Amino acid sequence: MIALRCQRLTESAHFQRLAIAVIVFAGLLAGLETNAAVVREAGPFLLWLDRGVLAFFILELALRFVAHGRRPWRFFQDGWNVFDFVIVLLCLLPASGPFAAVLRLARVLRLLRLVSAVPKLQLLTGALLKSLGAMGYVGILLALVAYIYGVIGVHLFGAHDARHFGSLGAALLTLFQVITLDNWSDILAGVRDHASVAALLYFVSFILLGTMIMLNLFIGIIMNSMSAMHAEMEESERARHLRETGEPTVIDELHRLERQIESLHEQTALILRRARSEGNSARDMHTRKLVESP
Repeated sequence: MIALRCQRLTESAHFQRLAIAVIVFAGLLAGLETNAAVVREAGPFLLWLDRGVLAFFILELALRFVAHGRRPWRFFQDGWNVFDFVIVLLCLLPASGPFAAVLRLARVLRLLRLVSAVPKLQLLTGALLKSLGAMGYVGILLALVAYIYGVIGVHLFGAHDARHFGSLGAALLTLFQVITLDNWSDILAGVRDHASVAALLYFVSFILLGTMIMLNLFIGIIMNSMSAMHAEMEESERARHLRETGEPTVIDELHRLERQIESLHEQTALILRRARSEGNSARDMHTRKLVESP
């Protein structure tokens, strides 16, 4: 009974809005503490406010922990719960001694709890995390292209523009600047006097490969990950609803009806094929009888 009440309280819209407001307020407090004048004038008051925010976070975690009832270990099966737990645990470290820097860092990191409090931010963060693997391969391909262009750039323009292409390291740094489209035209103008056609082909092709194609690959990977993450969140929500209420959601009912309609279409098509086959057989038999009759 207590677990159900805690669950309803923590999942209510008003409580979630309150949690988001407290998280934003905690971020504002962290910003105010960077002002030495404000700390001198209102240091004790800010300290009490910070303790109030920390008390709310502890109470919120306790309610979410109790909401799991007789299966409290499920609280730690959710990565966002573990993240919130670690942030609050860091905030409980002593404010003096070797933990002072960690405590200041934890106060700033409390603002990251907005990610776990807002579902849309969870979707974006989860999509980015899911896309890291595929983005790594795109990054390797981009590094390979940059290395090849860096070597070519040293051979083509190293003798004329030692600042940008005098060495492989300088060439790679220049290509990184070019791929961000930061004053790449000025770099092109510096080497174009010595090799106009080669410089034009070099820079235009690298921008097309590095900026246009690779950037679209990154965007495509993130969009695919967002679609997959959205489907996972919907499936998790349906499973939670079914586990708590024992009744399927409206989406589940729609999926079930769609499967039934598809099954009816398949059965109808099968019956029509059988009817045509039997009709053709009957016509053939009738024609044969007419032919054989005197």
